[in-house]
Amino acid sequence: MTLAAERELAHMGETCGCSDHDHDLVHELSRRLDALWRYDQYIANAEWRDDLRQFWRDAKAMEQQAIQRLKELIAQEVRNDCF
Repeated sequence: MTLAAERELAHMGETCGCSDHDHDLVHELSRRLDALWRYDQYIANAEWRDDLRQFWRDAKAMEQQAIQRLKELIAQEVRNDCF
């Protein structure tokens, strides 16, 4: 790594707003919310292909369950004053 690049990155990560596991929960929630946002379009794109539409509906339902679980875990972390 060049000297300039080393200086640029020298202090990155020194300040942390939350524990890694809490950051992971928030990051994963964000990622899954982005995916959920797309499922209705995927369902619409499948048009008359019932098997594909059902796949996307099932995937959407699983995503919604995972999102709910992530929200519960984040709330638990906040209640436990771990966040």
